[in-house]
Amino acid sequence: MRHSRRQALGLGLGAFAAAALPMAAQAALEDAIAAFTGGAATGAGDISIDAPEIAENGNAVPVSVSAPGAVAIMILGAGNPEPVIARVAFGPAAGAQTFATRVRLARTQDVVALAKLADGSVIEARAAVKVTIGGCGG
Repeated sequence: MRHSRRQALGLGLGAFAAAALPMAAQAALEDAIAAFTGGAATGAGDISIDAPEIAENGNAVPVSVSAPGAVAIMILGAGNPEPVIARVAFGPAAGAQTFATRVRLARTQDVVALAKLADGSVIEARAAVKVTIGGCGG
């Protein structure tokens, strides 16, 4: 099989773009975390994330996060093309700092929950979710 220079160049550029996609997704995840935390380091604390270990369909994966004392919670899909899934703020009259939703996951990945506390510190929890049918066009 013979390829013209134009075809070979196209194949090479396509392979380069496919290799660069995971790096771009990781950079987008790190940028979203930095924007939420204001550059502060994340730590462990009183935060829990509830997500299924195996999701049969990535279009509607139930996720709930609880972080007593949080003023904001952000949920991220580490393997999604757009990592920020949800961002919720709690006012002073909030009875509980709990958030539940259904999220779309493109593939098997970690779901990351960040909670910003009233003192400015940020805590993190992760849950690995295995997706059998992708939700973002997969």
